[in-house]
Amino acid sequence: MQFEIVGNTLPAVICTLQTKESLITENGAMSWMTPNMKMETTSNGGVGKAIGRAFTGERMFQNIYTAEGGPGQIAFASSLPGCIRAFQITPGREMIVQKRGFLASEMGVTLSVFFQKKFGAGLFGGEGFIMQRLSGNGIAFVEFDGYVVEYTLAPGQQMVIDTGYLAAMDATCQMDIQKVPGLKNMLLGGEGFFNTVITGPGKIYLQTMPLNKLAESIQPYIVVNRYGG
Repeated sequence: MQFEIVGNTLPAVICTLQTKESLITENGAMSWMTPNMKMETTSNGGVGKAIGRAFTGERMFQNIYTAEGGPGQIAFASSLPGCIRAFQITPGREMIVQKRGFLASEMGVTLSVFFQKKFGAGLFGGEGFIMQRLSGNGIAFVEFDGYVVEYTLAPGQQMVIDTGYLAAMDATCQMDIQKVPGLKNMLLGGEGFFNTVITGPGKIYLQTMPLNKLAESIQPYIVVNRYGG
């Protein structure tokens, strides 16, 4: 497979597949393709795995696209302003990504549920109790909100992150929560009560415009327009 990521704030990944090569995607993710791309809808592992994907924010069923009779082309566009990244997943490098982050992958990649080991991290950390784990072997395409900033954390090194800004991390990283110090800071600081704390070793990927922040930004304008302001 060959691929090219095009576009800036509203990108798409265009994949060229050789005969019999396949990609598996989120249901409804395809944007355009050549006529020789054959689609097959599947639960990809049975009802149990389909329900698990639903918990991570993905749809229960996935689509497999296969090039038939020669090379084929298929494209997947981002759903929101942001960026698309390609990750090489290997047995030694699994990744944890935010809900709705998975876009498409080669067939060797497995998408499964990742539960936070510490309940507090899932309940208050802003990333949700359930995230997505990418494992197996192959290239996976993940979409992020806004621009992505990368950091490599050494063993024991930490980064404190506001709610929603953590887009992905290596599975070697650990997630916890940290209460914002001081009652005045919590009530008046505008940063909420808790922050997410990630401890290395591993890479983390931070996004500059999380979906929840985007919703907060446009909500006043929606309210004004609704009432004729």
